[in-house]
Amino acid sequence: MNNITTHNNNSTTTNNNNESINIENIYSSVKDLTSKDSEKREIALLELSKNREKFSDLAPIIWYSVGTITALLQEIITIYPLLSPPNLTAVDSNRVCNALALLQCVASHPETRSLFIGSQIPLYLYPFLNTQSNTLSFEYLRLTSLGVIGALVKMDDSDVISFLLTTEIIPLCLRIMQNGSELSKTVATFIVQKILLDDKGLNYICATYERFCAVSTVLASMVTSLTKQPSQRLLKHIIRCYLKLCDNPRAKEALRPCLPEPLRDGTFSSILKDDSTTKRWLATLLMQVPHESATQATRVNFNAQLPPQTINSQQQINVVQQQQQQQPQPQPPVQSQPQPQMNIPVDPRKINQNVTYNSLPINQHYN
Repeated sequence: MNNITTHNNNSTTTNNNNESINIENIYSSVKDLTSKDSEKREIALLELSKNREKFSDLAPIIWYSVGTITALLQEIITIYPLLSPPNLTAVDSNRVCNALALLQCVASHPETRSLFIGSQIPLYLYPFLNTQSNTLSFEYLRLTSLGVIGALVKMDDSDVISFLLTTEIIPLCLRIMQNGSELSKTVATFIVQKILLDDKGLNYICATYERFCAVSTVLASMVTSLTKQPSQRLLKHIIRCYLKLCDNPRAKEALRPCLPEPLRDGTFSSILKDDSTTKRWLATLLMQVPHESATQATRVNFNAQLPPQTINSQQQINVVQQQQQQQPQPQPPVQSQPQPQMNIPVDPRKINQNVTYNSLPINQHYN
């Protein structure tokens, strides 16, 4: 409980950082989330977003308060019409990002995480991840949405990975890894890395040539981009993804002819000189994937005749997304826990998705 101490005389708590928090204000703001007054809801979103890391029990309060989750989902649904054509303003973006920050709080809390994925709330964020506008408003929206998924996978919960594998999160992350800003690429790569680190995720990605090729081609493209705009943090996640792919024998063999040359020739030695962990990962990767001619890659049984590096990455992402859509999809959110039933009028999977800081807690979480 983060060592919360309550002082009944003034209804405040003190957290580990000796920061005083007025509990009555917290409860009042939570109540205001369901107010009919839009301005009052906006203020409540901002105040709770600012204090979400100061009060460890905010997530259960949000989850079990009558109508609160419904109100947060309504904030999200309201933005859908602004996605295509892209008409999202900075004010709209900040408001929905504050709502997403509260959902991230719920996603990361051990008491509410399983309830969160059991209600399939992450599906409501996917239209945001699939936007393509490069304006700051959309970039912050994508980044905060990624933060919610990142909070889920960071807990190393196999049930979270199992849920995500039934959705389109991998092709969505691959698209952002290819076209997003550095920070968005970092969080998206972190999510893919966490999926790979789970045995179910690794087996899923390596089950077909199309999935493996989509991931490896995007990773290779990112490595090439890093030779022009280096990022130690992003490179760390990329190397970890490659290293985990080597745990699958077929993927390990297929990587030999297509592992990017900059990883082999010392291009990144200078930016990794002070990062002993990543240097050790890279050395291990190069030992497991020695250089090999492209002709030998055709021996790998990935049901394909082309080596991975000859496939267009966007085509592969589209193939994987089409395969994902053909799989049985999760049913619309259903409340199976002690929380008032949510009657949300829109199923996010029916939104036309062919369109892709306020208080973002990203930097400290994905190093």
